[in-house]
Amino acid sequence: MTTPRTRALVLIPSYNTGPKLLETVEEARRFWEPVWVVIDGSRDGSELPLRRRAEEDPGLRLFSLSANQGKGAAIHHGLREAARLGFTHALTMDADGQHPASLIPRFLAASAASPDAMVLGCPIFDESAPSLRVGGRKISNWLARIETLGGNPGDVLFGFRVYPIRPLLEILESRRTMRRFDFDPEAAVRLFWKGVDPVHLPAPVRYLSRKEGGVSQFRYLRDNLLLARMHLRLLLGALARLFLRHR
Repeated sequence: MTTPRTRALVLIPSYNTGPKLLETVEEARRFWEPVWVVIDGSRDGSELPLRRRAEEDPGLRLFSLSANQGKGAAIHHGLREAARLGFTHALTMDADGQHPASLIPRFLAASAASPDAMVLGCPIFDESAPSLRVGGRKISNWLARIETLGGNPGDVLFGFRVYPIRPLLEILESRRTMRRFDFDPEAAVRLFWKGVDPVHLPAPVRYLSRKEGGVSQFRYLRDNLLLARMHLRLLLGALARLFLRHR
């Protein structure tokens, strides 16, 4: 769904996602056009069948980065091109089959109804969700509520969401952070600071096993340290905002 004020696409970053990439993209194409994929320096050959698919499908566009730069950097690359071509909103989703492509129209309809807002997915977990990951999300979400000074940013780690492109690009191009796994939570908090209100919609999430083709790039030590540094930045930023508010 689009309106005179909105023009939306689906943007999927991918790094070594294996066969799940093509399956995820085909599902997304069932529900929306256009779908763009940014291959973030993958070395597993997952882009080859997708490239053949793109040659036959004008609703699918593929970008390839020469080296792995991180999820945020891949999304940044896609957003720049989208803005250049006049797109106003981007729905981002993971390439590994965790996110529900069938909800793409609903999320983009909500975005079209509230074009100045960000539409954030609220994950509904099943028994496949690792308890450590779920527990870690609770900590990040609690910290995000503090960082937004009592706001309601929802689940800041769930990457199935719709962004208004212009304000997000302004944030990305003013910073060197938000280029890796820290992208999703920092984007939600900084957009909130910028006055972009959240709209929350529920969405089921699946953690696929290796047997089901699941691939996870999350590394507990590396990425939790990255998140810890990010939350420290945001907490310091929140304190500065609080100080300025009370001057």
